[in-house]
Amino acid sequence: MATFALIHGGGGSAWDWHLLEPELRDRGHDAVAVSLPVEDESAGLLDYADAVVAAVGGRRDLVVVAHSWGGFVGPLVCARTPADLLVLVTAMIPAPGEPPSGWWGNTGFGSKDMSDPIGLFLHDVPKDVAEELLTRSRNHAGKAMGEPWPLEAWPDVPTRFLLCRDDRFFTPDFMRGVVRDRLGITPDEIDGGHAPMLARPKELADRLEGYLTGRS
Repeated sequence: MATFALIHGGGGSAWDWHLLEPELRDRGHDAVAVSLPVEDESAGLLDYADAVVAAVGGRRDLVVVAHSWGGFVGPLVCARTPADLLVLVTAMIPAPGEPPSGWWGNTGFGSKDMSDPIGLFLHDVPKDVAEELLTRSRNHAGKAMGEPWPLEAWPDVPTRFLLCRDDRFFTPDFMRGVVRDRLGITPDEIDGGHAPMLARPKELADRLEGYLTGRS
């Protein structure tokens, strides 16, 4: 049995994982979804990581799963508590000293029309779930967005990247390049858009479990 620590993306909360958690538990695993203190003006990136570590407690056989903006937090968790695996799900990959606010320009992300968040992020998520997610969106305080990523190097933990082939925000061609340049690996791929934990929770759970069994 593994413990999956589930780290949400920008503006999200633990609720983002509510469809994936039972899928993992049905497979005999534990799942801990954490709401990062994103609205706390005093909280920095290490505080975010500490919130995850505290929620995990003494659980062992830890798999850290970080979605989207949570890519800035997942490696910090792995540097602060023993983890067997880090899985980045269509996530930002930080570089040492890089603030989250600098990632966009440093990677050449460009700009996106944000006027239709469902069409951009949630086009394959059931309508009622997508609408509920938007009502739960939270604003990020500035400290963690602007402070340098504190690690000097990537943590010494096996890392997988799961790319979403139909992602309209972090598009596949763009992210393949980022993964190659920053991690030096080839990403794994799954069908669907930017939020597979809400659109394809069973398939995502199969992939995550497959990393443990060698089927992925």
